[in-house]
Amino acid sequence: MKVCTNRRPALTTALLIAGMAIAGLAIAVPASAQEWPTRTVTVVVPLAAGSASDIMARVVMEQVGRQIGQTVVVENRPGAGGTIGAGMVAKAVPDGYTILCYGALATANALYSKLPYDTLSDFIPVIVFGQQPLAVTTSPGKGYKTLGDLIAAGKAKPGSLNYSTAGVGSSSHFGAERLLVSAGIQAQHIPFRGAAESITAIMSGQVDFSVQAFTTTVSHIREGKLLALAVSANTRSSMMPQVPTTVEAGLPADSVYPFYSGLFLPAKTPRPIVEKLHQEAAKALQAPAVQARLAQLGVEPMPMNLQQLDRFFRDDVAAAVALVKAAKIPSQ
Repeated sequence: MKVCTNRRPALTTALLIAGMAIAGLAIAVPASAQEWPTRTVTVVVPLAAGSASDIMARVVMEQVGRQIGQTVVVENRPGAGGTIGAGMVAKAVPDGYTILCYGALATANALYSKLPYDTLSDFIPVIVFGQQPLAVTTSPGKGYKTLGDLIAAGKAKPGSLNYSTAGVGSSSHFGAERLLVSAGIQAQHIPFRGAAESITAIMSGQVDFSVQAFTTTVSHIREGKLLALAVSANTRSSMMPQVPTTVEAGLPADSVYPFYSGLFLPAKTPRPIVEKLHQEAAKALQAPAVQARLAQLGVEPMPMNLQQLDRFFRDDVAAAVALVKAAKIPSQ
């Protein structure tokens, strides 16, 4: 009995020490999260300077830097369709100091057979800056007055149409393929090395149509060099409200291709840091100067909380995989 009595204090003490250690560990992560950030934050854009993701990252994160009182550096890491920069962030220390700004994780996941990361397991979506509606454009000389005219031509002579893009895997590529699959027609893909060359091909009549961001086509549309047949979005674009959506033009809801950019963190980033970055970025998106600049870029708001964004991202990944399969886009 004495042995048992003597062991109880020792056991109790051991349990208390273990409990305190566990509590200390539990408290450590939230405490560090509450202190975030205490130094420079790096935002990796896996595309070249001047891309949509790059411009939006600089506009929004400059404001975020002012709010958090820290320097935010935007670093371009282009290559391999954005997978090099994305892979760098996936493998970064999950402490909130290395952030990914990108809008094509879903596309890359569907298009590339080998990736240096797992799209759904290695990233946490934090916020979407907004959507840049894509316009279905053609040359006035082609004679298509409406999206219905273009689709009718494609059905009358299957395979006779062609379209230009900024390259395989670009938003103009997947936007066009989403349109074609939804409309039930086929067209030959003519990829170029960028949006400028792709748009030149439309204006010259070299191709029948293209699906491009309004930011790259609006000036040509206003000058009469291009005709916008529809916008690939759920609502009309504020840049050209007279242009109907693809749904208003008679296609199903799956004709819409969401072209967006947003922030992602490595998967094991503490939840308090994820939430704080979400809050600060959401606050920055409400700043008048930021809203004015994004409006100039044709960016339409896509407000979502973290739970809604997680569901949206997973659905986008699944939709991209389904599109590649339906359109029979070769794996890269």
